[in-house]
Amino acid sequence: MATVELPDGATIPEHDFEVKFARSSGPGGQNVNKVSTKVELRFLLEQTASLTEARKRRLRAAYPSHVTSRGEFILTSDQFRSRARNLDDVIERLGQMIAVVWAAPKPRVKTKPSAAAKRRRVAEKRARGELKRERSHRD
Repeated sequence: MATVELPDGATIPEHDFEVKFARSSGPGGQNVNKVSTKVELRFLLEQTASLTEARKRRLRAAYPSHVTSRGEFILTSDQFRSRARNLDDVIERLGQMIAVVWAAPKPRVKTKPSAAAKRRRVAEKRARGELKRERSHRD
């Protein structure tokens, strides 16, 4: 089985995964009725030591529909007719999802408008109000 590459170069060990195969749905002729090519990968998110708690939390928050109540992260693939390609696809997607949440988001730095910007804003409001006032007093 292939392993998931983490952005820091480490890998997630195989014992943190459960892989199941099933028959794919949709068109495919005899192949779809005989061969179990659909791949369901269950990543044991709560038990893994490969990710920090903060990264696990970000992964859960970013992809809530993939997380079960037991703390498993589930991905499926039945895009290809080959079991091996579907397995590679699901592992690659898990790696991409982890890469998205790998770095913590930068905290927002609160900023204030400058004094000159405040003066410009008030001056523009006054000018607009004056224009409307002049418009309404014409008979």
